[in-house]
Amino acid sequence: MDLQFIEIIPKTGPLLWGALYTICVGLIACGVGIFVGTGLLLMRNSRFWLLRIFVSIYGSFIRGTPALVQILVFYYALAPLTGIDIGPFTAGIMAVGFNSGAYVAEILRGGLSRIPKGQWEAAEALGLPKHKVWFKVILPQVFNSVIPLLVNEFTMVIKITPLLSTITLVELTRASQMLYNETFRPVEVLLLAALIYFVICFSISQFGEYLQRRSQKFRL
Repeated sequence: MDLQFIEIIPKTGPLLWGALYTICVGLIACGVGIFVGTGLLLMRNSRFWLLRIFVSIYGSFIRGTPALVQILVFYYALAPLTGIDIGPFTAGIMAVGFNSGAYVAEILRGGLSRIPKGQWEAAEALGLPKHKVWFKVILPQVFNSVIPLLVNEFTMVIKITPLLSTITLVELTRASQMLYNETFRPVEVLLLAALIYFVICFSISQFGEYLQRRSQKFRL
């Protein structure tokens, strides 16, 4: 096979813009996932049994259905059901964010199980309201203990974003499809796209290790 990267490299501008778009979508979706996951964790530990059942059903549904189907449901079914017309950008972020939220909730639940019981007892002995116990004492320790897992989840979010090309979102994969249709060089273009994905995910993992070292240093 005769690979002609020299012909492709001058035309990689759309790939770089697609990579920036992918990072932007990933960051926002990850923020949505952390917000949703934290809410699910709080509901799981609520005294209201209906909320606990909802969290169980939600987690089972998200983990038991393909992410692509969830994206298509958000894009095609949400507008007719709610009457709210949303574009592919909003639908994509919501779909990926709500998908990630189920996994973030499980990550946080694992972190919560490692919090010593004495932390709860000390907070209650100080007479702190329950919401302050959660947001001032418990959740900061939970997030600090699961940094590597949250970083790994962020890389998974980045790896899900190519599915958004099915709803016409021009992220890295969609940009690469457009480029190889123009240049008729799919192998070279896809190899470059794979390299860009690797750089993004590797940078995220390195940043996660940096955060973990800082958190360990802070604890010491």
